[in-house]
Amino acid sequence: MDAKDMGNDLEKILLTEEQLQNKLDEMARDIDEVYGSEDILVIGVLRGAVMVVADLVRKIHAPVTMDWMAVSSYGSGTKSSGVVRILKDLDTDVMERDVLIIEDIIDSGLTLSWLKSNLESRGARSVRIATMLRKPEAAKVEIDVDFLGFDIPNEFVVGYGLDYAEDYRHLPFIGTLAPHVYGG
Repeated sequence: MDAKDMGNDLEKILLTEEQLQNKLDEMARDIDEVYGSEDILVIGVLRGAVMVVADLVRKIHAPVTMDWMAVSSYGSGTKSSGVVRILKDLDTDVMERDVLIIEDIIDSGLTLSWLKSNLESRGARSVRIATMLRKPEAAKVEIDVDFLGFDIPNEFVVGYGLDYAEDYRHLPFIGTLAPHVYGG
């Protein structure tokens, strides 16, 4: 699917596929500088981060092991509920591991703040954060992001892993939906 397939559901494209891939190249270089040849346990946050994780880890030169968590503070709507819960836990022990959490977007920061504390309490040697997107205006807690793609306005976005009602994740770009799609 591309922009023309969306008809009048797409309001605008915020970030093109090319912009996303160029930023991932830059993020991978930064990650390689920090980790060198150290083993990294990459934890992808399901489901939104699947695209970012898949593309980013292929660009990293350090040794990478991957695992997945589903941790959510979202309901079925477009706003964070503030309630954090684990939907799928790790299969890998993080004890004495260098962990890199990869997220698609940081909105309120509540989920990621909780997740980072949780992994530190499990004995991770280090916990760093990489995210493709961050909405500074939506932040409810301060999150130190080690590897950042883009700061974006506080708008509801879809594509490149981000969804609305489980649709639009497969778009190769990041855009906003027309208000008629979500009743906005």
